[in-house]
Amino acid sequence: QLQLVESGGGLVQPGGSLRLSCTFSRFYLDHYSVGWFRQAPGSEREGVSCTTRRGDSTYYADSVKGRFTMSRDNAADTVYLEMNSLKPEDTAVYFCAAGWNPLVPPCTVELHKEPYTYWGQGTQVTVSS
Repeated sequence: QLQLVESGGGLVQPGGSLRLSCTFSRFYLDHYSVGWFRQAPGSEREGVSCTTRRGDSTYYADSVKGRFTMSRDNAADTVYLEMNSLKPEDTAVYFCAAGWNPLVPPCTVELHKEPYTYWGQGTQVTVSS
């Protein structure tokens, strides 16, 4: 069973930065497409960013383009989400997820959550003054 553990959330002022980490255990990261998702209270879980298994494509939601950067370190079995210029509307629980499908790769520009099989427990990000 693949396990994902997020860390790095917290309270930050508007305009500030945070870096989230997601560490994989028991399996190799390079087997999976990986996505970051977030869920604010009373809202659906939405896609933030994802990267393909080989890391050759990365997609971002329009709301975070130019502010968030997703990266992966396969050797360390860790993916990151660097978040800059944070806004109050970025406040949410952030989740990382992993999926594998040789026919239909989970990571696409649509950032759907359904193709992902494994999920972390989430980390809270609060942007407030």
